[in-house]
Amino acid sequence: MSPEERQLLIQTHRMVEENHALLRKMHRSALFGRVFHMLYWIIIIGLSVGAYFFVQPYVEQVQSVYGGLRGDVQNVKNATSQLGTIGNFFKGSAN
Repeated sequence: MSPEERQLLIQTHRMVEENHALLRKMHRSALFGRVFHMLYWIIIIGLSVGAYFFVQPYVEQVQSVYGGLRGDVQNVKNATSQLGTIGNFFKGSAN
């Protein structure tokens, strides 16, 4: 092997080692990126579920108040319609 070929082989070997080190760093970086991305979404989903369970009693309270209010409004409508029929009754008996 000539000195030029040996020098070329040494340079190629050095470049291969450097390339291998860079590829390992890239692989490690991609792996950590995937893990942190997965943790990010797990935290977001977990906080959303936790917030739902924290807020759920208040939402149920509002729903029950709204349901009661709807019932009261319906009772008022029924009472006004009955008052209308009673008014017609009095008008009819006065003639």
